[in-house]
Amino acid sequence: MRDAALPPAAVAWFGRPSSVWWGFAAIHLYFLGWMASFFLSGNTFSDTEQYRQWAMTGYNPADLHGAISPWVYPVLAQIPIFLANIAGPGPYLLVWTLIITALNAAGLFILTRGPRRTTGIAPAWWWLFFTAFMGYLSFARVEGITAPIVLVALLYAATRPVAAGILLSIATWIKVWPAAVLVPIIIASHRRLRIIACGAAVTAAVALGTYLSGGLPHILDFLTNQGERGMQLEATFSTPWVWLSVLNIGGSKIADNVAINSTEVYGPGANVAAFMMQPLLVLAAVAGSALLLWALRRGAEPEELFLEGALMMTTAFIVFNKVGSPQFIIWLAPVVIAGLTHDWNRWRVPAALLMGIAMTTFVIYPLFYTPLIHANPVMATVLTTRNVLLVVLLWWSVQRTLELGRKSSARTAIRSA
Repeated sequence: MRDAALPPAAVAWFGRPSSVWWGFAAIHLYFLGWMASFFLSGNTFSDTEQYRQWAMTGYNPADLHGAISPWVYPVLAQIPIFLANIAGPGPYLLVWTLIITALNAAGLFILTRGPRRTTGIAPAWWWLFFTAFMGYLSFARVEGITAPIVLVALLYAATRPVAAGILLSIATWIKVWPAAVLVPIIIASHRRLRIIACGAAVTAAVALGTYLSGGLPHILDFLTNQGERGMQLEATFSTPWVWLSVLNIGGSKIADNVAINSTEVYGPGANVAAFMMQPLLVLAAVAGSALLLWALRRGAEPEELFLEGALMMTTAFIVFNKVGSPQFIIWLAPVVIAGLTHDWNRWRVPAALLMGIAMTTFVIYPLFYTPLIHANPVMATVLTTRNVLLVVLLWWSVQRTLELGRKSSARTAIRSA
């Protein structure tokens, strides 16, 4: 498609290492301009308003008078949230955007240097196109901080698994989702004990720092703050109630949960589904880990295994999550970028699926989220399409992991014969 649409000179330009930096500049200058429409008047965009309030108010839940607690995130999230306020509340969004831009630049630099100078170019362009759709979320959420850290960790995982484990442990203490990447690396790596030890050391350092700052009683609040919430509108398992709301069946509705600033679905069985999602998520994580161990014991190639495992576990964290916020799609990008760098041909399918997921998510947010809240049938169809693509992506990753184990077992049998 690229060769048919572009002249040879343009195709050659896109293949140059320097071209991705021009693309990086164009994308990030666009989003800096978008954010400028807010920060030039001292305003913020999306969740950064909540972050700014936390940075100004402090991190003691007792001082928040019933507002959302910053401890809804793991404790290290408070570092970038506080750092963005270094120049005061006025330019908060500007500083936040520059922090994410710097992290993205570091990720792109590592992606396109050394042995990846050639193989990293196409994945880098994929990342930039993905950012064009998801930047409205990645530049306004903590996911924008963790995604480039996870990408660097995955790029180092095969050659420097201990360094990757440290980075992923740090990222997990910023937002929980990188644990879905860390587990497959621990399973697939021959240095798993060192990785676990480094993760324990990072956790101990975080606990000590939290104790010294007086926040230790709240260090695990992020594990319980989500427990009482219902099924969020965008969650994969919320799809039936979205359509019940569209069709006005059984008193089903879409409404705001003001206490936690979330839009949820209500209707027959919705509370039961919300209660069941936590054990289902745990069960999915256990099943995914068991599948990875099975494939490993049958001789699956470690790097391919932890990449496929990271995709499977991260997608499962989204599909079996009762929250399902649009920014969760950002979790998948680092895994797909690393996979494309490892083997472009094998990873074209999940890359295409995720780009479709990003496009439909872009239509949902920021374009037409309000009609979705009001049970618009067209937007319900877009959301359903997005959720079906997520399930297909999970199915693909599970099938691919099974294939790795079966092929490795077949090769072993042939050699034995």
